[in-house]
Amino acid sequence: MADTWAMNTATPDSTAAAAAGFRFDNTYARALEGFFVPWQAAQVPAPVLLKLNRELAAELGLDPVALDGPLGAAIFSGNQAPEGATPIAQAYAGHQFGGFSPQLGDGRALLLGELIDRHGRRRDIAFKGSGRTPFSRGGDGKAALGPVLREYLMGEAMHALGIPTTRALAVVASGEQVFRDTGALPGAVLTRVAASHLRVGTFQFFATRGSTEQLRMLADYTIARHDPELAGQPQPYLALLRAVTERQAALIARWMGVGFIHGVMNTDNMTLSGETIDYGPCAFMDAYDPGTVFSSIDSQGRYAYGNQPGIAQWNLARLAETLLPLLHEDADTAVAMATEVVGEFAAAYQQHWTAELGRKLGLAAESPDDAALANDWLDLLQSQRVDFTLAFRQLTAFARAGDGAALRALFADAAPLDAWLARWQARSAADPAARAEAMRLANPLYIPRNHLVEAALSAAVEQGDQAPFERLLSVLQRPFDARDGLGDYAVPAPPETMAGYRTFCGT
Repeated sequence: MADTWAMNTATPDSTAAAAAGFRFDNTYARALEGFFVPWQAAQVPAPVLLKLNRELAAELGLDPVALDGPLGAAIFSGNQAPEGATPIAQAYAGHQFGGFSPQLGDGRALLLGELIDRHGRRRDIAFKGSGRTPFSRGGDGKAALGPVLREYLMGEAMHALGIPTTRALAVVASGEQVFRDTGALPGAVLTRVAASHLRVGTFQFFATRGSTEQLRMLADYTIARHDPELAGQPQPYLALLRAVTERQAALIARWMGVGFIHGVMNTDNMTLSGETIDYGPCAFMDAYDPGTVFSSIDSQGRYAYGNQPGIAQWNLARLAETLLPLLHEDADTAVAMATEVVGEFAAAYQQHWTAELGRKLGLAAESPDDAALANDWLDLLQSQRVDFTLAFRQLTAFARAGDGAALRALFADAAPLDAWLARWQARSAADPAARAEAMRLANPLYIPRNHLVEAALSAAVEQGDQAPFERLLSVLQRPFDARDGLGDYAVPAPPETMAGYRTFCGT
């Protein structure tokens, strides 16, 4: 298996530490003085390495064997800094549920530094739950085991689905209790890997402070990090805004295609790299309903499934506001330039969403009638509260075998479905086998079903039984491949079981 549970807390030796393979190149710390606070992780009393992502470790050029034991427990708990790391707490601001907080920052996170992986990509290595920092705002800076395991599971599921995402490298139990509204919980530290932790909120922090020079430094660094080809363009900062807009349009369309609901799309949770970040109150939708909300803190439904594209554009407008001083010396001209680019999001998103639905519905080439066909399909799912994931998967089975019994069984009234299927079959004239295989690769069978996630986390946290977590993770790592004996992982819980289901941010 690519991942293992390790249960070793012995003291690591320096020879093993040197052989682990960490070769940091900390450009953020070198280039952006004043954008962070140097800080150290809090020491934990009894670190236990619960989970090491061996596949990811190898991809990063690290030695999984050396890290899968006492050395990993020491390093990934924060008790022993790997050679070359320069731990820092990053500064950022953010709009949270529409209200602006001028100072957020890494209140319980630390960026250790950057590694160049085996593919030549620069990757951030960061802790989450490593203790208080100057940005903690009264919090304890710690994390509970349940939310840490949720982030590991969700990140790996999204990665397997082919959706850009941060990923977890390791989970360490800290050996201490953290206290939340529900009482004392076992503590843990997550090690997260990201293309970068640059956020819309990072730009907001310095724009609020009126430092055009710092904004320029940050924008230049972002371009060098993610879009080096833009550096020589006449309007590099406008081009950066356009590149981020395009990445976010593509990302949100992918979220929508699998029924993913982020739950807390604040500007400090929107990356400039186009990766999904922060798996707090996130969940996957069962019955199709654009108004679906799972987050316990989203009482107004701001971040409902169907609102995610609009919120992404709203967040991009906040990024555009920070860049105005860099776009043009005339304020009105700068606003006009930024507005035009942000306005491009709707068309870019629609293009990606149309393509996503086309893949899921097996439409090989675009047709003027595709939008109506896709929208009518979604209307069918919503009106009869059909499971989003199973509907597409059973449509895939119908495309392969022509037997619609399982698909029809999802609908209380099959007559509207049959009428739609006649239109779909007339539109889908491609080779059935090729079309069905393409649809299979676009429509997962296994997603992180909410009841399965909760059961796995409960077993791990409350009973110390990691087997359900491991089993679920192994299923989600091959989401498109049907396998014998996994029928329970492919169906939702009864609606009454999940009525009122809510997820929490875990802070």
